[in-house]
Amino acid sequence: MAGIRVIAGEAKGRRLKMVPGDGTRPIMDRVKQALFNILGDSIIDARVLDLFAGTGSVAIEALSRGAAYAELVEQDRTAAEVIRENLTVTRLGERARLVRADVFAHLRRPPAVGFDYIHVAPPQYKDLWVDAILALDAQPGWVNPDGWVCAQIDPTEHKALELKHLVPVSERKYGSTLLAFFEMASA
Repeated sequence: MAGIRVIAGEAKGRRLKMVPGDGTRPIMDRVKQALFNILGDSIIDARVLDLFAGTGSVAIEALSRGAAYAELVEQDRTAAEVIRENLTVTRLGERARLVRADVFAHLRRPPAVGFDYIHVAPPQYKDLWVDAILALDAQPGWVNPDGWVCAQIDPTEHKALELKHLVPVSERKYGSTLLAFFEMASA
């Protein structure tokens, strides 16, 4: 893989370090561009939660485009170090918090404050995206009333979910990547 970069905003063009090995699957630039085209100006001043953050690319892109704050949750020590380096090279670390923890343990705690946009991109083919969406649904305080949750998955992983607070609102397929969007039922 050639690497990833920040596409737009204050850190535009900065190359991000990759996590060695195949334990993470960074979002491809064209999918990331499509995602941020969908989010548009709603990312400005938003609070972003990046679950299974990997390289930190999605949260860093959000910060570069004007998000007020990003929390990046990643359990893997090597990936967390890469995120720390990527936040330093982009000079966006002062508006970010890296949490080195298991995503599911993190989501079991009620949040102090909700998020406007939550990105879920776990390792593939293990139904972890399902577990993450169900965990967010069980603790709806993570998602602000007009917030969005986006699961980045392989299209073959997709399935309908029984949810109480979140509702599916849109799906967009880009090659071997599906972005499945959810929002609060009251939105």
